[in-house]
Amino acid sequence: MAAAPTNQAAPQTGAQAVIASAVDPARRPDVLLRVRRDEGHEVSAWWMVGAFVGVSAAVVSLLSWVPGGS
Repeated sequence: MAAAPTNQAAPQTGAQAVIASAVDPARRPDVLLRVRRDEGHEVSAWWMVGAFVGVSAAVVSLLSWVPGGS
């Protein structure tokens, strides 16, 4: 069975056309707080750990103002 010949002069159709004209979702202007970074420029995991600890501390401190606790 021979492979189907490919014609590079023909217009792209189907999935090829969709992929060729696709827009990177991370570059869309309506997407907030999502940026595709270059290799080696990822955010450190310690920022996420620190954010978790900070938000947790804020929630606990705010809940201390709720009456009825012990």
